[in-house]
Amino acid sequence: MRPVHLLQLTDTHLYADPAGEAYGVNTALSLERVLEAVFAGDGPRPDAIVVTGDVSEDRSEGSYRRLRAALGNRGAPIVCVPGNHDDPRIMAGLLDSDGFHYCGRAAFAGWGLVTVDTHSPGEVGGWIPGPALERLEADLAAFRDRPVIIGMHHPPVPIGSAWLDGSSLGNARELFDVLERHPQVRSVIAGHVHQAFDELRGTVRIMTTPSTCAQFAPGSAKFAIDPRPPGYRWLTLHADGAIATEARWIASVPPAGAGTHG
Repeated sequence: MRPVHLLQLTDTHLYADPAGEAYGVNTALSLERVLEAVFAGDGPRPDAIVVTGDVSEDRSEGSYRRLRAALGNRGAPIVCVPGNHDDPRIMAGLLDSDGFHYCGRAAFAGWGLVTVDTHSPGEVGGWIPGPALERLEADLAAFRDRPVIIGMHHPPVPIGSAWLDGSSLGNARELFDVLERHPQVRSVIAGHVHQAFDELRGTVRIMTTPSTCAQFAPGSAKFAIDPRPPGYRWLTLHADGAIATEARWIASVPPAGAGTHG
């Protein structure tokens, strides 16, 4: 059985206005540059694209349409989960058709992908309510015969930055209680922290991924921007349950005030 190639994009922070900037970066242009880097040359093409939240910065319909325009012709299904900056109602209405999937689960070759909504209304931090935990349990039971990767926005472990760790997943213990009953879970991939992180929690590999716009400085007790450019993560899921992965950053940050297409 051939490996499955997943592309993780996160924290795009898009606006309806193509000139919109977050953290001093034109977010539409930075996403465009990331996609140019991903799809350049003769490298592997993703079997699926997982977008782990904070798609929007202004919670507008136009911002979600901008993601559709950027990813809709890439030849792969796109699975999206909301982050704390998103409007789940608008996002679900615009990113759950024509190749886009809002939350839910999917199977790729011998692997299962399960996504979890950690959006907590009005809060920066994340929470998985009881019905969502029950749905996760059911989804994992449906994939009991294959390795599983889980996608969500808020990381379920501290990443070593005090200001970010205060807004991670608030009920991580309940999540891990579920995961401990399903040993086929190999990894949880998340966003939110705008940096790369990779740590084994028991038998589950917890990873976060650089934002497609600006990065936060690793290990910082207070808010601080990392000068690293926009990034993304490749994951190769092997038939034996092994994961090969690499976080990558593009060559440079698009300058503030730069324009973009459309």
